[in-house]
Amino acid sequence: MKFIVEEVDENKRLDGYLAEISENFSRSKIQKLIKSNLVTVNNEPKKPSYLLKTNDIVEITVSKEEEIKILPENIPLDIVYEDENMLVINKPSGMLTHPTTQEKTGTLVNALLNYCGENLSDINGEFRRGILHRLDRNTSGLIMIAKNNKSHEFLAEQIKNRTIEKKYRAIVRGIIDKDEFIIDKPISRNPKKPEKMMVSEDGKPSLTKVKVLERFQDATYLELTLITGRTHQIRVHLSDMGHPVYNDTLYWFGKMKIKTDEQVLQSFSLKFTKPFTNEIMELEINPDEKIEKVLKYLKGVQK
Repeated sequence: MKFIVEEVDENKRLDGYLAEISENFSRSKIQKLIKSNLVTVNNEPKKPSYLLKTNDIVEITVSKEEEIKILPENIPLDIVYEDENMLVINKPSGMLTHPTTQEKTGTLVNALLNYCGENLSDINGEFRRGILHRLDRNTSGLIMIAKNNKSHEFLAEQIKNRTIEKKYRAIVRGIIDKDEFIIDKPISRNPKKPEKMMVSEDGKPSLTKVKVLERFQDATYLELTLITGRTHQIRVHLSDMGHPVYNDTLYWFGKMKIKTDEQVLQSFSLKFTKPFTNEIMELEINPDEKIEKVLKYLKGVQK
């Protein structure tokens, strides 16, 4: 079993990370595997307390009977693009990208296994078949899927080199006066609440390009381009400005009259190089139901 550590998992303890992604092993079993040198990081045994780094390669040696399979489920997929090497899916809000310790079903990976069978990359292990990058559960929009390991590596290299352009739509609280600007503030994990990120001087460089699309009485409709891709980057940057994403309870939005399934944030545009070609793909989708619902409400209030 092999896993490549994503940025979102950086600085996690080795044993905690494996407990999250390897549901068939208890924490005590993981401790025994590590102490027996059956877990390596970059081909070297490590202690349970080892803090992971992005792109670390974690491998577990187990017997066949200890392996677990994630089951395919007949969940409809909104396929925006497909070829022999990859897919681009419009993930709905409310769906997890891949299984976790708490949830084994109803994820995008379960749906992909039903649609693609074994034609999915397995570089990141059984729980993350085909997954190149993630969207938060309640963020909707475009996500790339690799059908094989070679295309996974081809696309992952673009993500690493930041040659893929990702654009988002969001509605935020308050009026943003400036039409276009770049937020340049480093981000790190919140030590008191590890599920949250925060702006911090000792964080990683983080850049978000902001463009105002429309202003309302006490809200602004934005287009956001990720220059870097930190965990929760858009949500953290906007909240730190005092303009949290609409209905984002994790990052201090508070309560509003118009209810949605958490943050009103959508990955609506992807620009990338198609695997093994020089062809540039540009994909874009319409605003999702949450954005349409809040825009309708805001326009009604403004009249």
